[in-house]
Amino acid sequence: MHLANYLGLVHRSETVLAEAFRQVAEAHKDEADVANLCNMLAEQCDQHSQQLKPFVERYGEEASDEPERLHNDLFGGPRTGGLALLRDLHDLYLMATEVDIAWTVIKQAAQGARDKELLEAVTSCDGETQIQIKWLLTRIKEAAPQALLVAS
Repeated sequence: MHLANYLGLVHRSETVLAEAFRQVAEAHKDEADVANLCNMLAEQCDQHSQQLKPFVERYGEEASDEPERLHNDLFGGPRTGGLALLRDLHDLYLMATEVDIAWTVIKQAAQGARDKELLEAVTSCDGETQIQIKWLLTRIKEAAPQALLVAS
């Protein structure tokens, strides 16, 4: 059974996404909305990781280093300048999308296994991840004109 592979992937992805949200919150603490929401979304990612524990015990978990590789490729260190916020939000969006697709795959497996508890947990977590993605996209749209058209 390969479900353990995706449980490991989503677990690590949520943990790394939480870390990335916290990094962006710290790097952009002058943007109060970004800092506050990023910290809140980091906590949400931590809760998602906690919700996985019973299913990891049931199905196992295979460690994956893919989320760390993605994080390291996207976040090479704190950014400065006019594009910093836009690029950081863009990177968070990509990471959150990785989490979302992993939840989608696990949801399909939960339906196939007829595991109601896993399906409920996945549906809840994935719904919150989709809201994270929507907020990131909205904030990217807000930041883009300023970052791309105004001289820094």
